[in-house]
Amino acid sequence: MYLTKKPDTLGALASSLCLVHCAATPFLFLAQTGSVLSHMTMPSWWKFLDFIFLAISFLAVYRSTQTTKINWVKPALWLSYAFLFIIVINEKLELIPLPETVIYIPTLALIAFHLYNKKYCNCTTNECCTNEG
Repeated sequence: MYLTKKPDTLGALASSLCLVHCAATPFLFLAQTGSVLSHMTMPSWWKFLDFIFLAISFLAVYRSTQTTKINWVKPALWLSYAFLFIIVINEKLELIPLPETVIYIPTLALIAFHLYNKKYCNCTTNECCTNEG
């Protein structure tokens, strides 16, 4: 399975697609406003993508933290994921008003940490990293 062999690639890809999804949402609103002036709702499949990205990201973070050898990467990935999860749930439940752009922080962090882990820390073979950066 691709997740067990390349979790950081999958995580960076899923986070990047999440970023595109978040950036495209305002444009979807604008496009939909032109056709339906009285309702500002997104299609249900578009809203569901948030949970698909959360699930894929969870699996990628889980697997990446099992294979990394640099200790600080593990909490960095989990904290970024937790921040993303909280923001998405907050957005769905409308608990605390937050700017829409705040979701870019954990998404970009996940991309960065997965790419860093892929380049410097992924130890899926016998050649584990020796850099404890």
